[in-house]
Amino acid sequence: MRVAGNWKDYELIDCSGGERLERWGDVILIRPDPQIIWKTEKDSSLWYKAHARYNRSSKGGGSWDVKRKMPDFWNIDYRDLTFNIKTTGFKHTGLFPEQAVNWDYTAKLIKDAGRDVRVLNLFAYTGGATVAALKAGANVTHVDAAKGMVAWAKENAALSKTDPTKIRWIVDDCIKFVQREIRRGNKYDIIIMDPPSYGRGPGGEVWHLEDEIYGFIELCAQLLSPDALMMMVNSYTTGLSPSVMDYILKCVVVPQYGGEAQGDEIGLPVTSSGMVLPCGATAIWQK
Repeated sequence: MRVAGNWKDYELIDCSGGERLERWGDVILIRPDPQIIWKTEKDSSLWYKAHARYNRSSKGGGSWDVKRKMPDFWNIDYRDLTFNIKTTGFKHTGLFPEQAVNWDYTAKLIKDAGRDVRVLNLFAYTGGATVAALKAGANVTHVDAAKGMVAWAKENAALSKTDPTKIRWIVDDCIKFVQREIRRGNKYDIIIMDPPSYGRGPGGEVWHLEDEIYGFIELCAQLLSPDALMMMVNSYTTGLSPSVMDYILKCVVVPQYGGEAQGDEIGLPVTSSGMVLPCGATAIWQK
């Protein structure tokens, strides 16, 4: 497992009974996580001192139960990156801290390339990977179907003091955008994607990950430059394991471009236990 263990402003304090106890800067939150099926003792007093807890509704969704006064939004840092954090109606905060291990990997690859690097970030959400790539010196195209998420990513890019001349912000369905880029003949050295399990594009397009991912990776492979460095595929879908994504990359990308592919879980260290909570999967093809 690849572990995001370099955080200072984020901490996974404990996890038990389907919930995470987390510190985001100075704010303590409790959020649900269905894969936490163990029921260990909740020894930390912070379980009872959290600023807010997200409670799921039996009708779907849920809401935040605010126990202590907290800001509507606040900033946290990771290395030289700064992110705007908010409690949303879907339990999220606008950032997946386990992805820091991928930000570091991508930034090092860009810096070690010793040349201009073009990055395409698809299903790019609030731009964690985008900001990391920009700070490493790459030119980035950021694509997401949700206008609000792209606006949030712009906030993060500004907070991190990135170069606005090196970024293209695109609100669009990712499949349609990739198809147009193929027709235009555009190429990228790094392609990153974080596709949702299920989603709808701005025109009502329906996305089911298991049905679409193989064909989508085939499309994206056509955008890789002759000197491409990496394709990175993230998944939070139980049925799409790191081994499955690794298999797809080895079927689609390796025969065309050579190199190697490897899939693995990513995770966060848990302070209370010293163990690691699995938080998703990443497969990486690299030249």
